[in-house]
Amino acid sequence: MKLDYLLLDVFTDKPLTGNGLAVVLRADGLLDGEMQAIAREFNLSETIFLCKPRMERNTACVRIFTPHEELPFAGHPTVGAAVVLGMQTKASAVRIEEKVGLVTALYEKIDRRTGEARFTLPRLPARLAALPDRLGLAQALGIEVEDIGCEGYAPAVFSAGVTFHLVPVRNASVLRRIAVNQALWSTVFHHDHNSAYVFTTTPDEPDTELAARMFGMGLGEDPGTGSAAAALIGLLAEQVPFATGQAEFQLRQGVEMGRPCRITLQLRKQDDQLVHGAIGGRAVVVGEGMLDLG
Repeated sequence: MKLDYLLLDVFTDKPLTGNGLAVVLRADGLLDGEMQAIAREFNLSETIFLCKPRMERNTACVRIFTPHEELPFAGHPTVGAAVVLGMQTKASAVRIEEKVGLVTALYEKIDRRTGEARFTLPRLPARLAALPDRLGLAQALGIEVEDIGCEGYAPAVFSAGVTFHLVPVRNASVLRRIAVNQALWSTVFHHDHNSAYVFTTTPDEPDTELAARMFGMGLGEDPGTGSAAAALIGLLAEQVPFATGQAEFQLRQGVEMGRPCRITLQLRKQDDQLVHGAIGGRAVVVGEGMLDLG
């Protein structure tokens, strides 16, 4: 069995930055265990497998795997897959079947190996729980209790398909000096995947409103996490100063790892209810090859 694949860097247009992604083409016929083994072989934060769509009007059906497990939804694989499918089909919009639901993405070509995609969230983020134990949060992150919180944002658990503990911190300096305490981690961040998305506002940074770091999911630190940014839209929507209207945010992630990512977040509210969320970014193809599985 031989399978073509592409390597992309996502949430960036500069090779060797952003979040790496493997895209396995024409993956129909692979068993679940084979997909998991291939994802483990690539050992990137995620690998996405493109298959024929179940519905003819859609562009592709996909499966998304970390080295450890399958995910129903993930942001940077969705952006990467949308860019690859846009390049292949030359279409300005693609429809992707994911386990979380149908994702519609708009695609724009930048150059022969770079594109930009923005997709509407297939599931709007929902608040699952509060996180009142600020001492525990601070100890797990290696910071001070007074560092927790930012501009009215309070820690909470949200999910837009994948669950994240969202932890606001005082400023970018606090974000930089996080030191993970593994002994406390799973006790404090005890919801699914034990993942924490730590974020802050960035009033002193031009063209950037938010900065974040993501820890957990068996990945250590992840440079660019679209599913966490999607969850964050739910918390942002609670704080935006309007009941009806639209807002857009530019978020940076991965800077502390030397893999800077830029993620666009969009939300729209109607009568104080979140009615639309979207995630976007650029992706660049940095390599291609073939898996020879015998």
